[in-house]
Amino acid sequence: MYQLLRQILFLFSPERAHYFSMNVLKAVCSVGIFKKIIKSYFKPAGNLEKKLFFSSANSTITFLNPVGLGAGFDKNAKYLRELETLGFGFVEIGTVTPKPQAGNDKPRLFRLPKDKALINRMGFNNDGAEAIAERLSEWRRKQSSSTLIIGGNIGKNKVTPNEDAWKDYETCFYALFDYVDYFVVNVSSPNTPGLRELQEKDSLKKILVNLQSINKTKNTPKPILLKIAPDLTTEQIDDVVDLAIEIQLDGLVATNTTISRDNLKTPQSIITETGNGGLSGKPVKAMSTAIVQYIVQKTGNKIPVIGSGGIFNGTDAEEKLQAGASLIQVWTGFIYEGPGIVKQICKQLAG
Repeated sequence: MYQLLRQILFLFSPERAHYFSMNVLKAVCSVGIFKKIIKSYFKPAGNLEKKLFFSSANSTITFLNPVGLGAGFDKNAKYLRELETLGFGFVEIGTVTPKPQAGNDKPRLFRLPKDKALINRMGFNNDGAEAIAERLSEWRRKQSSSTLIIGGNIGKNKVTPNEDAWKDYETCFYALFDYVDYFVVNVSSPNTPGLRELQEKDSLKKILVNLQSINKTKNTPKPILLKIAPDLTTEQIDDVVDLAIEIQLDGLVATNTTISRDNLKTPQSIITETGNGGLSGKPVKAMSTAIVQYIVQKTGNKIPVIGSGGIFNGTDAEEKLQAGASLIQVWTGFIYEGPGIVKQICKQLAG
């Protein structure tokens, strides 16, 4: 059924298809009986509850299942009810920046069907920390019985110089603190000029240590994780891991999109015409899995890792989990496989 629907949706631009399909789902889910039917149909089978302890925050979070939706899909926390209805164990909203920003010029999202991939150069388009915090506050008030775990992916505004980036992350941290279950610091998107330079150890330490110090003043500290790029060298990954251990970071998300265009089936002329941006989907799967495995082995499995990159089915999910990931995230797989992806993955994981 979704394969036919996908053919129709793929006739439209990716951004237009995204908002159209999610707004239709939102309208349907606004009718109680329809929401119950959809939730019942897409409910994951089996007991896949996952309890994850974050040492720095000294807290345990219970995930109904290990399949989450990565940041960038629901940037503005507008579709949490709908995503929960589709069975996601957790949803990461954002990337959120202190001030609203429009992002890069359109078109900025492109499909590569032959590679089961996407290229995006969205540029952190979002409504800003204040508006998103208000939306999350309303969600928490109206959905007080919800068990959906919400992560807050935070970044810096494009116009903020790197030397002041730590201030942007602090602003977002304060704004979202009461409404999210954990934070992810995003310094690995390739679509904000200079952002990836913040992955260097000294810059990264300034951001993370500041957030950790604020976190410690809270009565209930929130886990803080770091999302890294798949394009880091082994030495850079070692620096990240050493820093994570040094400052007792709660976890890592591996990985973001790649700037590589190696071994694609899509003709080079189309790749060239598409231009810059982060590549996600099947071409990133092996890279991200290798990094997950490397981090887990290097840390002795002492730092939780969320595996992200190229997960389309249960086999892909098992691969990430066997590499040592504690949880997994989908994004591009959701676009290509459709709303049943969580149910399908969980069915295979449950055996």
